[in-house]
Amino acid sequence: MQSEAKSELRANELNVDVAGRTLIRALDLAFEPGEIVAVLGKNGAGKSLLLHTLAGLREAGAGSVSLGGIAIAEVPRRAFALALTLLPQDSDDVFPSSVLETALIGRHPHVGRFGWESREDLAVAHAALATMGLEGMADRDVLTLSGGERQRLAIAQVLAQNADVLLLDEPTNHLDPQHQLEALDLFRSLAERGKCVVIALHDINYAARYADRCLLLYGDGRWTAGDAGEVLDCERLEALYDTPIDAVRWRNRTLFVPGVRSPDP
Repeated sequence: MQSEAKSELRANELNVDVAGRTLIRALDLAFEPGEIVAVLGKNGAGKSLLLHTLAGLREAGAGSVSLGGIAIAEVPRRAFALALTLLPQDSDDVFPSSVLETALIGRHPHVGRFGWESREDLAVAHAALATMGLEGMADRDVLTLSGGERQRLAIAQVLAQNADVLLLDEPTNHLDPQHQLEALDLFRSLAERGKCVVIALHDINYAARYADRCLLLYGDGRWTAGDAGEVLDCERLEALYDTPIDAVRWRNRTLFVPGVRSPDP
């Protein structure tokens, strides 16, 4: 594993558009090594589209994305894949493959164009599987996994890639509470080791617990970014989700829970 990440990912006056609508307008924000940034917003607010735009998988409506000060379109593809990885919301397994073979996909940027996985690649993949509690499943057909096991495998594939920047789209999907916390603890440890971690989440309390900063997307072009402890308050969250949010103190921590909407008079 690399000791420190050095790549700053930056959105430069970035617009994210879809179907003639601007979901995010003029986003100017750096995602820095050593931190977790949680992206929050309603369904359709542009969280996934933002991550895909940052990953270079779709064009920006305006503005640009840079990695290490270089526009991502100018970064050689292999260098870009070594520096940045994206975990999508769901993984489609069209063809049968083993759990180990799927984890090894994360090693592709490290292997030469006509090369084969080395012992080191195999060791990294096995270590990633062990980290996600899948060490005994290496030979299993991926199509036999449960939804939660498949999600843990997707995270293992990301770990095997060993990129500096991790873009994670709902990484706790399909996971039970134990594995949700284990995954988020893992991402926290990666950030503390110098990785840049950007996570789209629906759970406000996980964002409050694990994120250094939060990016709130309102879906109409507006956005708010700042330290998690400053931007996560009931007023902003009620505007973000268009629903009442109550703050409850519990075990020296503030928890945000959906409130009761008052009936119309």
